[in-house]
Amino acid sequence: MRVVSLVPSLTEAVALTLPGLLVGATDWCTHPAGLEVTRVGGSKYPDLDRVLALRPDLVLLNVEENRREDADALSAAGVPMRVTYPRTVDEALAELADLMRDLGAPAEPEWLALARRAWADLPVARPARRAVVPVWRRPWVVLGADTFAGDVLRRLGVTNVYADHVERYPRPALDELRARAPELVVLPDEPYLFTADDGPEAFPGTPCALVSGRHLTWYGPSLAEAPAVLAAQLADPVVRPN
Repeated sequence: MRVVSLVPSLTEAVALTLPGLLVGATDWCTHPAGLEVTRVGGSKYPDLDRVLALRPDLVLLNVEENRREDADALSAAGVPMRVTYPRTVDEALAELADLMRDLGAPAEPEWLALARRAWADLPVARPARRAVVPVWRRPWVVLGADTFAGDVLRRLGVTNVYADHVERYPRPALDELRARAPELVVLPDEPYLFTADDGPEAFPGTPCALVSGRHLTWYGPSLAEAPAVLAAQLADPVVRPN
């Protein structure tokens, strides 16, 4: 089987479990390090001619990561696809197990067993902290309802104040974000690269946790270490003075 992955987390999962299957991946597929496959452009704007030239038996996509028009183009070309869309940790674990099995893994990979254990053995959470979770700025975009990252944070004791919004990724103005009076602002390093110098200054006086976007949003082998990594980062926020 020849597999092209347009989803970084699935690229990592397949490469570590069944490395001989991958023939193509996006430029954003950075894990595992040193992966040697043909690169087919970005997740949002892949080079479909390059994808088709690889003669894939299967292309892996995700509803959020990839565009519908690219999926339609691949379908029109007769390319089999697998489209994922986990919105909770449990859904991610189930989809990963199904995918690995269907691709021919002889048993559940060790990283997946470790991920199950890590999320099942979470310590008792302290009282939840109300947070806003920007994923972009200029304009500001935050996590809204029904997102995988929102479920990850909920399990770690962080309540997204936009979890009941009608949109999954609302675009509130900065004044509105501040008016929500969050106890915490969670700033991942992807898709927007928030840093100590780019993000916290917009929320003076409010603790801002700089977290790994890979551990917050990827559903793959990183899930095994995500609880520990994110818990440590959430416990060590920076605060810019008023």
